[in-house]
Amino acid sequence: MRIGIGYDVHRLVENRKLIIGGVNFDYKLGLLGHSDADVLTHAIMDAILGALSLGDIGKLFPDTDPKYKDINSLELLDKVVKLMNENGYRIGNVDSVVICEEPKINPRREEIRKILANHLQTDISNVSVKASTSEGLSFTGKGLGIEARSVVILEEKNA
Repeated sequence: MRIGIGYDVHRLVENRKLIIGGVNFDYKLGLLGHSDADVLTHAIMDAILGALSLGDIGKLFPDTDPKYKDINSLELLDKVVKLMNENGYRIGNVDSVVICEEPKINPRREEIRKILANHLQTDISNVSVKASTSEGLSFTGKGLGIEARSVVILEEKNA
């Protein structure tokens, strides 16, 4: 068994889509980033890469590489899952939290879990997505950005 943690944060800006966990939210602001800036998917990818001791998404998918400009983060997750499989592991479980004041994540939670489970090649019961606010404190509390944290347990495939 291997354990990894992941963290990501992106600034909220005008004229960008807001995608969290592969779900496009109808919201007045979106997340700024080289890719689609899917903060939750990025945190999960970093947790998997950390568990595998393979660095982070900045190393694998640098923001200096134009081929990743505006890329769908689920495509990047598929590449990370392929690396996980090639290293002989599968998802044991994923626990994650999205921290923002708006939009409300809970109404779309099950949709997010279903999409992520599909891309993680695991049962939805192995994928937890929670939402929290920062009670008006910090940059998330002031509506300047969104952050996500994730912990994963990877199991050996042949165990």
